[in-house]
Amino acid sequence: MKKLAIGILAHVDAGKTTLTEGLLYVGGALRKLGRVDHRDAFLDTFALERERGITIFSKQAVLPLDGLELTLLDTPGHADFSAEAERTLQVLDCAVLVISGADGVQGHTLTLWRLLMRYGIPAFLFINKMDQPGTDRTALLAELKSRLDGGCVDFSRSEAERGEEIALCGEEAMEEYLASGELKDETVAELVGERKLFPCVFGAALKLDGVEELLEGLRRFAPVPVYGDVFGAKVFKISRDLQGVRLTHLKVTGGTLRVKDLLSGSRDGEDWQEKADQIRIYSGAKFQPADAAEAGTVCAVTGLSRTFPGEGLGAEAASAPPTLEPALTCQVFLPDRCVPHTALMQLRQLEEEDPQLHVVWQEQTGRINVQLMGTIQQEILQRVLKDRFDLDVTFGPGALVYRETIAAPVIGIGHFEPLRHYAEVHLLLEPLERGAGLRFATACPEDVLAFGWQRLILSHLAGWSYPGVLTGAPITDMKITLLAGRAHEKHTEGGDFRQAAWRAVRQGLMSAQSVLLEPWYDFSLTVPTAQTGRAMADLQRMGGEFAPPEAEGEDTQFTGSAPVSALRDYAAEVIAYTRGQGRLVCVPGGYRPCQKQEFVVEAAGYDPERDLENPADSVFCAHGAGYLVKWSDVPSHAHVDSGFHLDGRPAEDRAAGPAARSSSYAGTVEQDRELQAIFERTYGPVKRRTFQKPLPAVSGEAELRAAPRPAGPEYLLVDGYNVIFSWDELKTVAAERLDAARRMLCDLMSNYQSFRKCEVILVFDAYKVKGGTEREERYQNIQVVYTKETETADSYIERITYQIGREHRVRVVSSDGAEQVIILGHGALRVSSAGFHEEMVQTTGEIRNILQKNNLYGKARPMREAMTKALEEKKE
Repeated sequence: MKKLAIGILAHVDAGKTTLTEGLLYVGGALRKLGRVDHRDAFLDTFALERERGITIFSKQAVLPLDGLELTLLDTPGHADFSAEAERTLQVLDCAVLVISGADGVQGHTLTLWRLLMRYGIPAFLFINKMDQPGTDRTALLAELKSRLDGGCVDFSRSEAERGEEIALCGEEAMEEYLASGELKDETVAELVGERKLFPCVFGAALKLDGVEELLEGLRRFAPVPVYGDVFGAKVFKISRDLQGVRLTHLKVTGGTLRVKDLLSGSRDGEDWQEKADQIRIYSGAKFQPADAAEAGTVCAVTGLSRTFPGEGLGAEAASAPPTLEPALTCQVFLPDRCVPHTALMQLRQLEEEDPQLHVVWQEQTGRINVQLMGTIQQEILQRVLKDRFDLDVTFGPGALVYRETIAAPVIGIGHFEPLRHYAEVHLLLEPLERGAGLRFATACPEDVLAFGWQRLILSHLAGWSYPGVLTGAPITDMKITLLAGRAHEKHTEGGDFRQAAWRAVRQGLMSAQSVLLEPWYDFSLTVPTAQTGRAMADLQRMGGEFAPPEAEGEDTQFTGSAPVSALRDYAAEVIAYTRGQGRLVCVPGGYRPCQKQEFVVEAAGYDPERDLENPADSVFCAHGAGYLVKWSDVPSHAHVDSGFHLDGRPAEDRAAGPAARSSSYAGTVEQDRELQAIFERTYGPVKRRTFQKPLPAVSGEAELRAAPRPAGPEYLLVDGYNVIFSWDELKTVAAERLDAARRMLCDLMSNYQSFRKCEVILVFDAYKVKGGTEREERYQNIQVVYTKETETADSYIERITYQIGREHRVRVVSSDGAEQVIILGHGALRVSSAGFHEEMVQTTGEIRNILQKNNLYGKARPMREAMTKALEEKKE
């Protein structure tokens, strides 16, 4: 039997759970139709959900149809629980996005749409509540096409009416439609699977209007995946049943999972193996035990204690970290006589089950902090702690959860060499685009450091959260590449490389230009037209970004983004000055550079050099004793030369040998005692240890080898105005006529492209052109781009470099130092305007020599013919 995992997603109050209830009822899985407002919905299995009338935890229900088994996964709709919905996306074959016909596309709807796009999940759209007065199907469909995708097609119409519009979504579909006048179900399903077509069904779930049409559409047009024979599974949720048994919710993505099968994985750098004691197929609050689960089955497994959401088992790879992260943090106040460590264990249990909850234990102060998505999640957490553990807690005032990153690449070096231990690690830290998280790779040859040690270092790096040096906030949006390292034949252990790697990261951060990131919200603000000026002034004062306001009857709507710090209390302010007629909806919008970095850093009072748990200094050894070397002096004491230089100079020969070791011991008795205490706390009493085999490879945590440079055509991106005002001959022309200088540069680049055979993209800055949109045009054989308003040429080049650099060699011509650093972080080669001028002079000379040699130079024949023959000779 074919199996499909279908996720039901929506903005809060769009009718998602009601639709799920209707699908189960129409499909014959339910005999009685429940309702959310009657507190008897089939999938509202928790008392707290029935009380509040919202979905808090994702649940599943099995719906068997003729030849097809659907597993419906109902996900939370409130933005505070959006990470729970994101985790569920990892196991979906298809999704149904529910949209309220009365409200249209809302803020959280766009967030869910972007997540579906990110995970490449085919989607059906159900436009609900069409029975409410004022709903307009034509206007709603136009909004879906403009704000979501042009492939949204109304499937509530007959097949004959919608056939032509579907055919426009793909060339093969158009050929089939023109040939036969109709489309096969397989063709439509293929378009849906490729996310070129998004079937839309209009109805009212509460009255079962349109539910049967949606179910029929899923049965006929939802693409069915093909699974392999090798076992694989993806974990998407951890929960506990009423008896406290730990459940690992997963989808089998290949082969078959049987009871008592031995499963293995890795967590926190340690491998584990455990048996699947029981397989449960849940439908609502009840489950059926199963002896085996075939590919495509969504089930819960008992007996696994080390699994976590996003983990891949068997042949399945682990998922990337979620894009949605908590934005608020607050202290947990425990009742009198409550042992903090007991409460911490209980919170850790909830943290394991709730992806949005992050628990932070401060050892020095004995405080417990929690990071949350919002106030609703805080209230739910308070209630769950009371119901499950009889623990009454309160929370302190909320503060923002900041992140830190770096502005430019930097090399970090860590050395750990107390007596009879040895490890050295060199790392390259590079900034990544916003929302990328942390990535790990190695560019270290195996003749410098054995493969097993490299694997171990990457495992240690991937299993740690790195505090920044500005406020101690976690580091994000950074790539860490292993450049070099050294082990000792007898004295190196795995823990030594852990110490060296962590110190290398910290030393690099201390040397880098750090950037503080603050959370932003994407918002939708609706106010009466009379309050438009007040709202616009407020948003400008907040430093937000927003589109021109749009009129909606007697109201005005603003959409945009603004810092969380500015919008936190603004909802209450909106209600006050609009007398209850205004509405503010916010959803997480990622992190951006903090607008008040100096103020926040000063208020945090964090001193990175006093953070004893995260040292940046290294430990060296001389005359049989260890001594500390300050982070700033570590490079001059390092024993290895990585051969990598950030200034662009050629790499040094690695065979040249290590740097000279320090010949004197400068440590004090107090430092010796400090080192001894640190060492014994980490490893126990000092004793001679023999060589230990490196830990086994950990799957899915990091790239093991640097990706080879692409062999395709090279791209050359040129900052046009930067070059024009850097080259004297062009600058002189530009002083009189800028357009003439642009044309001269275009001609030069056209000749350059013909001779060098690279793809040239010439970018001109139009960010101050009022109302300008991004424009691309072809000039002879090169591409010329004029940026849109508010986007500078270097911003465009930074964005395109990141996209193209994944598959092509890229060079960027600019004299902008900041831009050169950024594109270096994206893997591109930087070329200064002055350096490229010399290259252009050389190229022009070579072209002239070839033309003269063939007696073509100066003759009255087309330039194109001359260039063609010259280039043909050059090839010969």
